Amino acid sequence: MELYEAIRRRRSIRKYKPDMVPRETIARLLEEAMWAPSGLNWQPWEFMVITGPKKDELAASYGRITEFGFPPAGQRSPAQENFIRWAKTLGGAPVAIVALTPAYGDPSVRKMNLESVSAAFAYLLLAATAEGLGTCWMTGPLRNEKEIRRILEIPDDKEIVAITPIGYPDEEPAPPPRKDQQGKIQWIGF
Repeated sequence: MELYEAIRRRRSIRKYKPDMVPRETIARLLEEAMWAPSGLNWQPWEFMVITGPKKDELAASYGRITEFGFPPAGQRSPAQENFIRWAKTLGGAPVAIVALTPAYGDPSVRKMNLESVSAAFAYLLLAATAEGLGTCWMTGPLRNEKEIRRILEIPDDKEIVAITPIGYPDEEPAPPPRKDQQGKIQWIGF
């Protein structure tokens, strides 16, 4: 798939087929992610690939924190109920990937690392799209970061940047409308 096509076809997928993604495919996606640019070429990313019971625990954790933020059962909208079901299972995705970076106290180094890992994460999502896989860039689970750290045994010297489920999509969402670009681009000295 051509790059511009992958950029425009990438969607946040929230419903996956149960078929396992081959390890070799995931390794190929991660190899592409590691070609992302990074500040000072530090390449400060680490990736955790999670399946099985640990992936289910991660999803359950997200489900709990999502449910906590919504009205009690019986008072929720259908959209809220659907979102809770998605959160509790990560849409049925067989794999989750967590991106990490070293934790730094210096704000400028921290920002550089977060930007670098975010670039690698974007490459990962585009590579997955090119392979016919679905993803969903998630930061919502980080509202329950303490539990995620416990489940995945992530030490304090690592910062969690983002999480994505990954699998074969079982939906084809339409592209969301793009916001009006007026005022979003400044041309200086062009």
